[in-house]
Parts: sequence; structure tokens; C-alpha cells
Amino acid sequence: MATTTSHKSAKSAKKPEREKAERYEIRLSGSGGHGLILAGVMLAQAVGADPNMHVVQTQSYGPEARGGASRADVVISGKEIYYPKTMKLDLLLAFTQEACDKYFPDLKENGTLIVDSNLVTKVPTKKGFAFPFIRSAREQVGHSMVANVIALGAIAELTDIVNYDALAAVVRDRAPKGTEEKNLKALALGVELAKASKKQ
Repeated sequence: MATTTSHKSAKSAKKPEREKAERYEIRLSGSGGHGLILAGVMLAQAVGADPNMHVVQTQSYGPEARGGASRADVVISGKEIYYPKTMKLDLLLAFTQEACDKYFPDLKENGTLIVDSNLVTKVPTKKGFAFPFIRSAREQVGHSMVANVIALGAIAELTDIVNYDALAAVVRDRAPKGTEEKNLKALALGVELAKASKKQ
């Protein structure tokens, strides 16, 4: 079963500082338990905080979300979105080899591939980014469940699709009570991992 959530932002008389009319399509993929559907919801909510942006987020449930390749899609545009489904991805996040193999063909030729370096060992392109999301969550934050938030931090740093402060606010609001600082630490860690990769 899939559900679609549309975040239609208010019209603004003020022109955006930079042109954001281009459609941008994202897929967050992995296995059940990776929290990627929640990550998609948080990303869409943070992008939708910009009054100049329109966002549609599609969630996948059912058998796909229980061990197989599951996914959450986010479509972003500076214009109204008339077709809510992804057509050709600009960014693919893959937490598992299965997800990478299954969804890489949907990525644009010049699209951005981001994978978990420990779980995706056969990367189909030399232009991708590989980060130890789950290992970093466990070893540096203390819980593997925040790997999805680390990935959001990396996406924020590697692209200009979402404002970091808006994303941090959403992460804080949606974090279970008592885990807010741990989740914000995870978000900041994702940014640092991405910054380090850009220096290499």
C-alpha cells in the first residue's frame, strides 16, 4: 500500500533568492527498520517549510516494508506538482545492496547516489558517495536507529534542496521524547561526514 502526502506551500510575492523551479526527485531506500519512510516525511516537511517550494512525499507500506527493498519518494519543485510520482531520480539513497541494485537504474545519468558503505559493497558507479551510516549511528551516537537522520544530514550538505535549520527543527519535533539531542547529534554527524567526503 502506498500513500501520498502533498505539502503545497503558500504563494509568495517575493521571488526566491535562487531559481528553484526545477523538479527534483529523491528516493530513500533500504529495508524495514531503517526508518526511511520517517526520513522521507521529515525531509518533505523541512523542504515544505520554504514558502516558495512544493513537495509531494510517497510512502511504501506492506510486505515491501518488512525485510524487502522498501522506499520513500520525495518530489520537490518550485512550481506546482501535477504528477506526484517519480519519473527519473536526481538522488538515490540506498541502505542495502538489494535497494541499490533495484533502484539504481531509476537514477539519472548525472544523478547523485549515496550508499551505506558497509552494506553496499558493489557500487555501480564511481561517482557515488559512500558513508558508514549505520556503523556511525551505533558507534558515535549510541543507537543504530538514528542512521536515517545521519543520512538526512549528509543529503542536506551534499545538495541545496533543504535548509539545515528547517531540517533540524523537524528532526527535533519528531524525535521521541528524551532523544532530541541524540537525533540532532546524528544530523550534525551526517553533515560532517559529507563535508569530509567533499575534501577528498
